[in-house]
Amino acid sequence: MNNQEILDLYQDYLENEKQYSNNTVISYVTDIKSLISFLEQEDLGELRYLTNRIAKFYVTFLYNRYDPKSIRRKISSVRTLFDYLLEDGAVKDNPFKNIVLPKIDKKLPKFIYEDEMVDFLNHIDIDTPIGLRNKTIFELLYGCGLRVSELTNLKINDLDYVKQEIRVYGKGSVERVVPVHVFAINTVKKYLLESRPILKIKSEIESNYMFINHRGNQLTARGVRDILSREIKKQSSTLNISPHSFRHSFATHLLNNGVDLRIVQELLGHVSLSTTQIYTKISKEKLQDEYNKSHPRAKKIL
Repeated sequence: MNNQEILDLYQDYLENEKQYSNNTVISYVTDIKSLISFLEQEDLGELRYLTNRIAKFYVTFLYNRYDPKSIRRKISSVRTLFDYLLEDGAVKDNPFKNIVLPKIDKKLPKFIYEDEMVDFLNHIDIDTPIGLRNKTIFELLYGCGLRVSELTNLKINDLDYVKQEIRVYGKGSVERVVPVHVFAINTVKKYLLESRPILKIKSEIESNYMFINHRGNQLTARGVRDILSREIKKQSSTLNISPHSFRHSFATHLLNNGVDLRIVQELLGHVSLSTTQIYTKISKEKLQDEYNKSHPRAKKIL
């Protein structure tokens, strides 16, 4: 098989057997095409004859052009391709199997300080149906530490007003129950009674999703990002945040106020405690910042 035949066969495998999304397939194919282009430019032969030495040469080539995260993704794609070819008997080994990949520096997640959060939420105009919906979105993102996908997939009956908790379906459709504070509950009630019925009129499709767009259809993650961008612009705010920043702020503020790390882990729906521990670093930095601003001797040095 030549390179194009291998690529076509693998693409068919991804689409029909693995049933990956169109975007995922495009990503895999693009990464493999990059490798093929490299082999052609360097006159290094075809995919099925690729050796470990050439694989290392390719990684070196990528180091000079891409950041560590992109390199890891590209090598992961071609490694998966060769696993497929190995299982199919088209090659004898995977030349990328033991390739050493660059480490990715973990960036601290962006969060909003407590006073900034309160100021942002309080300045959302709720005099229109859209404004009230937007206020409810950000109150729940921050009040419950939700992922954006979890928020957009919420159903009306997922909120228990008596127990003051909300049922959420996270990654892998894993269910968890998160408490909701009274202010957020009252905001949701107001939205469902006054705003959602007006938005719903514009749709002919019956839907029980909690959050809908101006056409009455289910709100998307992209829609939430657009709403946040418009709200920041409307408030003439200097905040440089994404919808996910509300989840980061939720975790950071709880830790800053003494909540146990394992409780935060449970609230966020993290499988591993190590995933939650990154927020402890943010909290320590906040502690250091407040110390430097508050201690008389530290202030003199500043």
